[in-house]
Amino acid sequence: MCLGRLAPQSARYTAGVADTAAQLVFLFDVDNTLLDNDAVQADLSAHLEREFGRASRDRYWAIFEELRAQLGYADYLGALQRYRLENLGDPQILRISLFLVHYPFSDRLYPGALAALARCRSLGLTVILSDGDVVFQPLKVQRAGLWDAVEGRVLIYLHKEQMLDAVARRYPAHHYVMVDDKLRILAAMKQVWRERLTTVFPRQGHYALDARETASWPAPDLTLASIAELGTCPLPMLPGTITNQRLR
Repeated sequence: MCLGRLAPQSARYTAGVADTAAQLVFLFDVDNTLLDNDAVQADLSAHLEREFGRASRDRYWAIFEELRAQLGYADYLGALQRYRLENLGDPQILRISLFLVHYPFSDRLYPGALAALARCRSLGLTVILSDGDVVFQPLKVQRAGLWDAVEGRVLIYLHKEQMLDAVARRYPAHHYVMVDDKLRILAAMKQVWRERLTTVFPRQGHYALDARETASWPAPDLTLASIAELGTCPLPMLPGTITNQRLR
C-alpha cells in the first residue's frame, strides 16, 4: 500500500512554531542518514595525516573520542580546541579549522538524499532533527544544502531523543516519522511516542552496518538499504498499517 499524496498541510508556522497541528511530520537525522559523515571523517583524517603526520592525526581522534564520551555527541571544533592546548606553539593548527569550515559538505550528501526530502515534503512537513554542537553542526547542515531543503526547519540538540516534548511543541503533528541510522535513537523515541511514531532505518554508515549494534535494539518499522529508497518506495506509514517492513 502506498500512502500517496496527502492533502495540503493546514499548519501555519510563525517564528518556527506551528499554529495548528500538521497531519504528518518527517524528522530527519543528518550524519550518515542524509550525509555520508564516515566519508567526511575519512577526508579529515587524511588531511591531518598529510599536514601534521600520523601521530598528530591519531592524537586528534583520541581527543575527539574522549570528548564524545563526555558530551554524548561529536564535537569536531571542541576536539580541535583541546588539541590546540597541547600544541600552543604550532600556528599550522589553524589550517585544520579552515579545512572544517570550508569543507564541501554538499558533495557528501548521499545519492537521492535531496529527492527523499522533496518526496516527503509532498506528503507532510520535513524537519532536520540532529545532535551536535551549536556552531559546527548548523554550519554543516547549511553548507550541505539541507537548511534550504527543509525551508529552515532545523532542530539541533545535545540529545534529541530527550527533547521530544520540545519537538512536539515546535512542530505538533498527528503522526511523526523519524529517519535515522541509529537504532538506539529510534528505539528511544519509539518508547516515548509509541504508535504516534513510525521509525525508518536507512542502513548506511558504520553504526547501521555494525551487526552487534543493530542486534542490541528492537527492529524499526521500516528498513531501507539507502536513503535514496525513501524517494521512490511505497510509504504505508499511517498508524496501524506498517509493521517491520524491509525494502530490498
